[in-house]
Amino acid sequence: MAKVAIVVNSTEPRCVYPPYVLGTSALAIGDEVMLFFTPGGSPILKAGELEKLKSKGLPDMEDLVKKFNALGGKLYLCELALEAKDLKREELRKDMEIIGATEFMSKASECTVTFSF
Repeated sequence: MAKVAIVVNSTEPRCVYPPYVLGTSALAIGDEVMLFFTPGGSPILKAGELEKLKSKGLPDMEDLVKKFNALGGKLYLCELALEAKDLKREELRKDMEIIGATEFMSKASECTVTFSF
């Protein structure tokens, strides 16, 4: 079983869909997966924003999010995003954890596969 870390640096669908598609696929084969959203990708983690994404020919994002969570994927937001993007905890998703870069690096150091989008 591999450990996979995927960093999301943007809110653009071309940068958000691949982490969820690859992450859910890795979870389905038994890997551990964590998605880490940097300040650049953080606005998409406001409650309900991911589910609004639509892209022709790609899976329904709401379904991907549900599958990712059901399969045990870990969703993290960089704590720097709160101030950098004027985000409040109460406006964010409930299925994520806010962590610092040091904690992320500690977790990522155990990963055998990494991606960045």
